[in-house]
Amino acid sequence: MTIKWYPGHMGKAHEQIAELIRKTDVIIEVLDARLPASSANHLLAELRREKPCIKVLNKNDLADSAVTRAWVQTFRKEAGVRALPLSAKQLREVNQLTRLCMQLAPTRGKPGRPLRAMVVGIPNVGKSTLINTLAGKCMAKVGDKPAITTCPQQIDLRNGIILSDTPGLLWPDMGDQVAAYRLATSGAIGAGALDYTSVGLFAAEFMMLRYPEPLIHRYKLSGDADSAVDILEQIGRRLGCLTGGGEIDLHRAAEAFLRELRGGKLGRVSFEEPEQYVEKTIER
Repeated sequence: MTIKWYPGHMGKAHEQIAELIRKTDVIIEVLDARLPASSANHLLAELRREKPCIKVLNKNDLADSAVTRAWVQTFRKEAGVRALPLSAKQLREVNQLTRLCMQLAPTRGKPGRPLRAMVVGIPNVGKSTLINTLAGKCMAKVGDKPAITTCPQQIDLRNGIILSDTPGLLWPDMGDQVAAYRLATSGAIGAGALDYTSVGLFAAEFMMLRYPEPLIHRYKLSGDADSAVDILEQIGRRLGCLTGGGEIDLHRAAEAFLRELRGGKLGRVSFEEPEQYVEKTIER
């Protein structure tokens, strides 16, 4: 199945963000730490020009820590870019973001000269959760479905920083289907745009190649699981995803498996590594 997803409001988001960037001192790009390249909007690099950018690697508690460290080192090589792994729900970690903003725009954040920061990211990477943690209260809508924020708003943090919250902006060209399947595996793409069985098979094959031990341990897989279908069938049987006739319901198995994978039940997992990002950057 080819994954295609581009909610209508995102067409306006590009224009809104381009306009906001001109008035912004620091750009905060929220990424999913498990897939920083696939969860990035590649247009942002063109739009921000020389504006300093903080790449927030959110959901750090779900990502492979060794891989995340490699991502931080990779982003550090880009001019004007800093990377900050964190969990958007943890105030102590999020407070580092405030200090880093001040460092990148030292002449702002003073009376009469507020530091203007813009928060941008694709849907469901935790953008609204991050803003609410920074503000200390619910200022942005939060949900477990993508595309919650649909229009920009400004939030005064009362510490010299004014945030501009923007709609989730997803790269409109889903031509890279590997990246699309990674996004679907992470939960960033709306359920109506994907086939759970196909995504579940993709995720099962990836886990067996990259993180076989937690997969085998979690679902007590037998040695005859030599294909993604075999793996998903065993997972379905283990989780009780059966039809009335006792057959395995692959759709339900995939849905349950993805829910556990996204929730960290199989440990800390990263879906891509910096080498893949560097290769694509060179190509562009």
